[in-house]
Amino acid sequence: MPSFELAKNSNKTERMETTEKRETFSEIINSGKTVLVDFFAEWCGPCKMMQPILKELNTMTGDDVRIIKIDVDKNPMASNTFQVRGVPRLIIFKNGQIQWRQSGVLSAVQLKKVIDGIE
Repeated sequence: MPSFELAKNSNKTERMETTEKRETFSEIINSGKTVLVDFFAEWCGPCKMMQPILKELNTMTGDDVRIIKIDVDKNPMASNTFQVRGVPRLIIFKNGQIQWRQSGVLSAVQLKKVIDGIE
Protein backbone atom coordinates (compact mmCIF):
# COMPACT_ATOMS: atom_id res chain seq x y z
CA MET A 1 0.00 0.00 0.00
CA PRO A 2 1.36 3.48 -0.77
CA SER A 3 2.48 5.71 2.06
CA PHE A 4 0.91 9.14 2.47
CA GLU A 5 2.11 12.28 4.15
CA LEU A 6 -0.02 12.91 7.19
CA ALA A 7 -1.06 16.46 7.92
CA LYS A 8 0.87 17.99 10.77
CA ASN A 9 -1.01 19.88 13.44
CA SER A 10 0.75 23.05 14.52
CA ASN A 11 -0.35 22.67 18.15
CA LYS A 12 1.72 19.82 19.53
CA THR A 13 -0.21 19.72 22.80
CA GLU A 14 -3.25 18.27 21.07
CA ARG A 15 -3.73 14.51 21.18
CA MET A 16 -4.69 14.18 17.54
CA GLU A 17 -1.89 12.64 15.53
CA THR A 18 1.07 15.01 15.69
CA THR A 19 3.82 12.49 16.29
CA GLU A 20 7.31 13.30 15.13
CA LYS A 21 7.88 9.64 14.23
CA ARG A 22 6.80 9.00 10.66
CA GLU A 23 4.55 6.02 10.25
CA THR A 24 3.24 4.81 6.95
CA PHE A 25 -0.46 4.91 6.33
CA SER A 26 -0.44 1.12 6.10
CA GLU A 27 1.19 0.82 9.53
CA ILE A 28 -1.40 3.13 11.05
CA ILE A 29 -4.50 1.43 9.65
CA ASN A 30 -3.13 -2.07 10.35
CA SER A 31 -2.23 -1.28 13.97
CA GLY A 32 -5.25 -3.12 15.40
CA LYS A 33 -6.83 0.12 16.59
CA THR A 34 -9.87 1.72 15.08
CA VAL A 35 -8.62 4.57 12.88
CA LEU A 36 -10.74 7.49 11.71
CA VAL A 37 -9.25 9.25 8.70
CA ASP A 38 -10.46 12.75 7.87
CA PHE A 39 -9.69 13.60 4.25
CA PHE A 40 -9.80 17.40 4.10
CA ALA A 41 -8.66 20.49 2.19
CA GLU A 42 -7.45 23.81 3.61
CA TRP A 43 -9.87 25.77 1.40
CA CYS A 44 -12.91 23.70 2.46
CA GLY A 45 -15.32 25.46 4.84
CA PRO A 46 -17.06 22.30 6.11
CA CYS A 47 -13.61 20.72 6.66
CA LYS A 48 -12.77 23.54 9.05
CA MET A 49 -15.95 22.76 10.97
CA MET A 50 -14.67 19.22 11.54
CA GLN A 51 -11.62 20.28 13.61
CA PRO A 52 -13.50 21.01 16.88
CA ILE A 53 -15.76 18.00 16.26
CA LEU A 54 -12.73 15.70 15.95
CA LYS A 55 -11.24 17.22 19.13
CA GLU A 56 -14.48 16.44 20.97
CA LEU A 57 -14.54 12.91 19.53
CA ASN A 58 -10.93 12.44 20.61
CA THR A 59 -11.92 13.39 24.16
CA MET A 60 -14.83 10.93 24.05
CA THR A 61 -12.82 7.98 22.69
CA GLY A 62 -9.43 8.50 24.34
CA ASP A 63 -6.72 6.13 23.20
CA ASP A 64 -9.21 3.61 21.79
CA VAL A 65 -9.50 5.43 18.45
CA ARG A 66 -6.77 7.03 16.43
CA ILE A 67 -7.76 10.12 14.44
CA ILE A 68 -5.65 11.32 11.55
CA LYS A 69 -6.12 13.99 8.91
CA ILE A 70 -4.96 13.79 5.31
CA ASP A 71 -4.85 16.90 3.14
CA VAL A 72 -6.15 15.81 -0.27
CA ASP A 73 -4.28 18.59 -2.08
CA LYS A 74 -0.94 17.47 -0.64
CA ASN A 75 -1.76 13.77 -1.02
CA PRO A 76 -3.58 13.26 -4.34
CA MET A 77 -2.55 9.58 -4.42
CA ALA A 78 -4.49 9.01 -1.19
CA SER A 79 -7.54 10.69 -2.70
CA ASN A 80 -7.37 8.46 -5.75
CA THR A 81 -6.69 5.27 -3.79
CA PHE A 82 -9.74 5.77 -1.55
CA GLN A 83 -11.91 7.40 -4.22
CA VAL A 84 -12.29 10.66 -2.32
CA ARG A 85 -14.46 12.81 -4.60
CA GLY A 86 -15.50 15.42 -2.05
CA VAL A 87 -14.33 16.72 1.30
CA PRO A 88 -14.65 16.29 4.14
CA ARG A 89 -14.58 12.54 3.59
CA LEU A 90 -14.43 10.37 6.70
CA ILE A 91 -13.28 6.76 6.53
CA ILE A 92 -13.01 4.36 9.46
CA PHE A 93 -10.51 1.51 9.26
CA LYS A 94 -10.17 -1.51 11.52
CA ASN A 95 -7.36 -4.02 10.96
CA GLY A 96 -6.59 -2.43 7.61
CA GLN A 97 -10.13 -2.79 6.28
CA ILE A 98 -12.59 0.00 5.53
CA GLN A 99 -15.50 -0.38 7.94
CA TRP A 100 -17.40 2.80 7.15
CA ARG A 101 -17.17 5.89 4.94
CA GLN A 102 -19.18 9.04 4.51
CA SER A 103 -18.80 12.55 3.14
CA GLY A 104 -19.90 15.65 4.97
CA VAL A 105 -19.92 16.99 8.49
CA LEU A 106 -21.12 14.78 11.34
CA SER A 107 -21.29 15.51 15.05
CA ALA A 108 -18.96 13.87 17.56
CA VAL A 109 -21.92 11.97 18.99
CA GLN A 110 -22.85 10.60 15.55
CA LEU A 111 -19.25 9.54 14.90
CA LYS A 112 -19.01 7.91 18.33
CA LYS A 113 -22.15 5.85 17.59
CA VAL A 114 -20.64 4.66 14.31
CA ILE A 115 -17.36 3.75 16.03
CA ASP A 116 -19.15 1.93 18.85
CA GLY A 117 -20.99 -0.14 16.24
CA ILE A 118 -17.66 -1.19 14.70
CA GLU A 119 -15.78 -2.06 17.86
